[in-house]
Amino acid sequence: MSTAIVIGAGFGGLALAIRLQSAGIRTTLIEGRDKPGGRAYVWREQGHVFDAGPTVITDPDSLRELWGLSGQDMARDVTLLPVSPFYRLLWDDGRRFDYLGDAEGLEAQIAAFDPADVAGYRRFHAYAEEVYREGYLRLGAVPFLRFRQMLSAAPVLVRLEAYRSVHSLVARFIRDPHLRQAFSFHTLLVGGNPFSTSAIYALIHALERRGGVWFAKGGTNALVAGMLALFERLGGRLLLDAPVARIETEGSRATAVILASGERLAADMIASNADVMHTYRDLLAGTRRGRVKAAILGRQRWSMSLFVLHFGLDKAPEGLAHHTILFGPRYRELVSEIFRGPGLPEDFSLYLHSPCVTDPSLAPPGMSTHYVLAPVPHLGRARVDWARESEAYSERILAALEARVIPGLRAHLRVKRAFTPADFAGALNAHHGSAFSVEPILAQSAWFRPHNRDRTLRNLYLVGAGTHPGAGIPGVVGSAKATAAVMLSDAARA
Repeated sequence: MSTAIVIGAGFGGLALAIRLQSAGIRTTLIEGRDKPGGRAYVWREQGHVFDAGPTVITDPDSLRELWGLSGQDMARDVTLLPVSPFYRLLWDDGRRFDYLGDAEGLEAQIAAFDPADVAGYRRFHAYAEEVYREGYLRLGAVPFLRFRQMLSAAPVLVRLEAYRSVHSLVARFIRDPHLRQAFSFHTLLVGGNPFSTSAIYALIHALERRGGVWFAKGGTNALVAGMLALFERLGGRLLLDAPVARIETEGSRATAVILASGERLAADMIASNADVMHTYRDLLAGTRRGRVKAAILGRQRWSMSLFVLHFGLDKAPEGLAHHTILFGPRYRELVSEIFRGPGLPEDFSLYLHSPCVTDPSLAPPGMSTHYVLAPVPHLGRARVDWARESEAYSERILAALEARVIPGLRAHLRVKRAFTPADFAGALNAHHGSAFSVEPILAQSAWFRPHNRDRTLRNLYLVGAGTHPGAGIPGVVGSAKATAAVMLSDAARA
């Protein structure tokens, strides 16, 4: 029986480990922290359950497929709850847009802004459907190990004008500036700049309309726990509190993983769900391949970071949506500063997550749990001293929430905790504190993205946001499908 090690128990690592174990590959999943989840970490304080990571679940069928590999039902381990509206969008001029899943309700919202944009939206939706079919269903799990695969996809990408940005594509169909924001902001949820991310990412709209937006009962951590339960039921092995010091190599092969404790774990195949720069620069330190690839990655563009503030209130949510986007006074200019720096912008746009709207069990009775995040420049773009800035920035964000959506917030505050770009860099080994790895521009997508299998170390594989197809739960679960296909093919030939 072939053996495999997967480094990192985030969504990508868990999904890959499940696929390998389901196929009969004896798999060990190694996690450096005390809990699985990676960016989807969880902590509890005073009865509040705080999900650290991704909370927008789309394409639930991609998750159900993991259980189906062994003839099991995801409902045994995970309950998904529908979220409606998908998002509530609020502008500082007082306008509001409930981003609904049904066409009639969504078009009524559009018509309230500009009736003429309903027809334009329909054309945009038709485009999103086409890029969903071509970019997600057909190419989403293709590993793009050879350039000719990129060449074969090129005619479709050109026809779909993948060289355009999401915002410019939306602007072709929709004229109201509020609605242009409403249908282009999604790229920020996967680390992309709406003004430079490929129009292919318009597929997110079709993905949400087709499959809905969901939340795992008990929190995103409950989905992590369910995936882990499946993996262990299949016979997989998980090691926690086991940080990896390096990947041992010999010639063109990775031979073992060396833990910080000194323990050596050998395997036929090794896959890394760790940050891709950390994998090459640190885990392969001292090797030529590590040096060469780290230098290449160092020249690439990296996604922005996030400032995340978790807080618990002694009152239940009133009039809130599960997901709320609070746009600031600027859009294009703010996004430019977030991705280019050189400092922390004076204003911000916010994403507020209020899970107790859907699942009150995440807080004590009569109370509520929330987190709010602000996209901010990564540490390579803005050398912010977050140890000094964190408290003041937290207060500015809380004041904005209190003024716009949660009256009396600070009087009801029970607990708060911030997670800064410095924490992304430290706790998650994220290069520059980037929250989403390599930026998803066209020149860093598909074949141009770090490959699912290393080109030199033929039994070293990548999974997660840093490889194809990219960030977001569907993206990293899709990367696991692509990487597993390569690993299983390689194992069959061995």
